[in-house]
Amino acid sequence: MELTHSDVKAAAERVTGQVRPVAVAEADSTGELWFALEFLQHTGSFKARGALNFLLTHRENGTPPPVGVTIASGGNAGLACAWAARNQGIPATVFLPTTAPRVKVDRLTSYGAEVRLVGSQYADALAASREFANDTGALLSHAYDNPLIAAGAGTLMTEVHERIPDLGTVVVAVGGGGLFSGVATAADHSGIRTIAVEPARCRALHAAITSGRVVDVEVDSIAADSLGARRASEMALAAARRYEVESVLVEDAAIVAARRRLWEERRIAVEHGAATALAAILGDEPAFRRATGERVCVVLCGANTDPSDLAG
Repeated sequence: MELTHSDVKAAAERVTGQVRPVAVAEADSTGELWFALEFLQHTGSFKARGALNFLLTHRENGTPPPVGVTIASGGNAGLACAWAARNQGIPATVFLPTTAPRVKVDRLTSYGAEVRLVGSQYADALAASREFANDTGALLSHAYDNPLIAAGAGTLMTEVHERIPDLGTVVVAVGGGGLFSGVATAADHSGIRTIAVEPARCRALHAAITSGRVVDVEVDSIAADSLGARRASEMALAAARRYEVESVLVEDAAIVAARRRLWEERRIAVEHGAATALAAILGDEPAFRRATGERVCVVLCGANTDPSDLAG
């Protein structure tokens, strides 16, 4: 399964005017480091783009079934699916692992979704959503392993490129690879390289690149609620190979420090998954070293978090 820039372009035509255009901000006085503030998106993460593209495409191709749409999610994809489904007047049933943060469960309910908690990991919820779709005929969506979802996510990069002149590199966190696939595809089209960042203990894409094929990995990170895919998509591996993406890993301590630094220095409260991307460029021995004079944009992709641990 290979994503193309034509897929991203078509997604942009569908969702423009229905999603919030990404805001960007200079992160230092040199104009070399930028943040893409995608946590300001509807539902608090980039996922709204892919969910909307998915449902709008299915609307174009035929009305979804009366039972509606179903998805498994660590939280953010479910929020986006529920939001897009509500906007389209479609029922949504969302399966989450029991480890999903309460803040995400409560927001799902507020969007009118039926929430079902199953198992301790994303893979458990995914199996349950597939069974539900088979039993009821519901339209099965996916948190990341679908070209429509990834293409929608890629529209973020198209907007970033329009807003930051002479951008050289984009730094993005990776879970299962939907955001990464879309961003890398759009970035390469514009001559921008992509740095893929994962927690050291949620390294699905890194392991796939190293092994030459998608493989199952252990999931044990503070960022697992949003980056906790057990395996990356074939689409993500294909994008990493095709665009010669640099894959780097960061430790949980660095993720926690990056998240706290965003709060203490800028009063930006993001989830650990979003802080993962920033963690790659911080510290005395960063996982990714920026070239002098190069413009780099870090995607802050979501903020569905409980900020109480940032107080003090």
